[in-house]
Amino acid sequence: MSEQVKSTIESGKAMLGIELGSTRIKSVLIDEFHKPIASGGYDWENQYIDGIWTYPLDEIWKGLQTSYQDMKEDVLTRYGVELKEIASMGFSAMMHGYMVFNKDDELLVPFRTWRNNITEEASKQLTETFNYQIPQRWSIAHLYQAILNKEKHVNDIHFQTTLAGYIHWQLTGEKVLGVGEASGMFPIDLNTKSFNQNMVTTFDQLTKDKDVSWSLNDLLPEVRVAGESGGKITEEGAKLLDPTGALKPGSEVAPPEGDAGTGMVATNSIATTTGNVSAGTSVFAMVVLEKELSKVYLELDLVTTPTGNLVAMAHANNCTSDLNAWVGLFGEFAKEMGQDLDMDTLYGTLYRKALEGDKDAGGLLSYGYLSGEHMTGFEEGRPLFVRTPESHFNLANFMRAHLFSSLGAMKIGMDLLLKEEGVKLTNMLGHGGLFKTKDVGKRMMAASLDTPVSVMETAGEGGAYGIALLAAYLVQQSETETLDDYLTNKVFKNEAIETTEPEREDVEGFEVFMDRYREGLDIERAAIDYLKA
Repeated sequence: MSEQVKSTIESGKAMLGIELGSTRIKSVLIDEFHKPIASGGYDWENQYIDGIWTYPLDEIWKGLQTSYQDMKEDVLTRYGVELKEIASMGFSAMMHGYMVFNKDDELLVPFRTWRNNITEEASKQLTETFNYQIPQRWSIAHLYQAILNKEKHVNDIHFQTTLAGYIHWQLTGEKVLGVGEASGMFPIDLNTKSFNQNMVTTFDQLTKDKDVSWSLNDLLPEVRVAGESGGKITEEGAKLLDPTGALKPGSEVAPPEGDAGTGMVATNSIATTTGNVSAGTSVFAMVVLEKELSKVYLELDLVTTPTGNLVAMAHANNCTSDLNAWVGLFGEFAKEMGQDLDMDTLYGTLYRKALEGDKDAGGLLSYGYLSGEHMTGFEEGRPLFVRTPESHFNLANFMRAHLFSSLGAMKIGMDLLLKEEGVKLTNMLGHGGLFKTKDVGKRMMAASLDTPVSVMETAGEGGAYGIALLAAYLVQQSETETLDDYLTNKVFKNEAIETTEPEREDVEGFEVFMDRYREGLDIERAAIDYLKA
């Protein structure tokens, strides 16, 4: 097998996906049979600078190059060859946010990530004007808020894109976005698979009296669907990705996608009534819809698959960050006691302990709001743990409460979709850090959604694997082959899948916890009001 993989690499047939996630930049190299053959990574964290969650440009490029180099070294170690030629590649990243450039291609203000809840006024106005949910983290909300704030840079804007679009542009020279990523910038017309031109016109009218010197179409990238070319790696782009100069230019590049779209692809959940949930720093659950929703829900976003089909998304800014902090605290205690545990053992032990807890977590309550949470209306976060004197306070319930809480905000949105709208959901595919401990993450998620939850063998590869598959589809598709057919028949046909059915007592216990969660939101508000950051 290694000789076959070596031949694939040497002949330039391997395909690459790189995703810039919230805490890790991951590179995954796959062979022509869609099997991961090498990977690399770079850990990073967003920075809170002058009231803005951001990643500096030099850190973006350092992380991208380091992740690629780490993958190259993995190739050399495993197969004894240097990676020089790649058939196709793709880039994805955390969606939304704000990156704007002037006519000289200079970034006008520091990158504002999806995590910034600073566009409430714009979000509300645009949602009312469009009669379409425009969340605070969407790129158009950031742009309109900058206009409302009369920020000096606005009239100098020549181009707006996302983080994935920026990387793609620098490496190919092409100002394009995949439709799934584009749907997190501005609403998509499902017929044209591009930005909704009626809404573009409405936006231009809305900004007519605000001294704006451009029209929106002048700023936005071109939208392309999965399977269409996003260009090729230029000579300059090859050197930018691989400063050693080993990488040859000319690789085909898929349209850049967001982590929502790559998650759908990585879990083969782009067909109607299927869904996937990514649970890590943030958590978002997505269901591919058979039809449009009956009304606008502020708690639900509408995006698209990489092929342009409508998807409802329940997105929560906070998931495992506070949970990770508690695990870290227990790890620190263990070390003080002379037990230097590896992270897999530490997480596995604590997560599995939660399965022994009371079904409703024993009356305990927590909010893992490290940052603001739009789903429940908080512009800032205060991680919080609360109990009554009568609560069953033990380690099992403590861990169960925090696992439940990590999914609480998302569940509020999903309840609207599943209970209010009656949307059909046959199965949920899970991926992300929450699912690394065998069975626990699936069981918690199944309880929250009252739906079977499955995890694939390749789920640990995540969005980087998803964008690698989109790169593979670009060069391997037949003329009439849809992405859905390609994934089902060629990629995941023999994929090992483990499914957990919801247990009735878990589901009922989660509902009791959620009653407590909703009733206690005023406690979180008081923490924000009286505990200043």
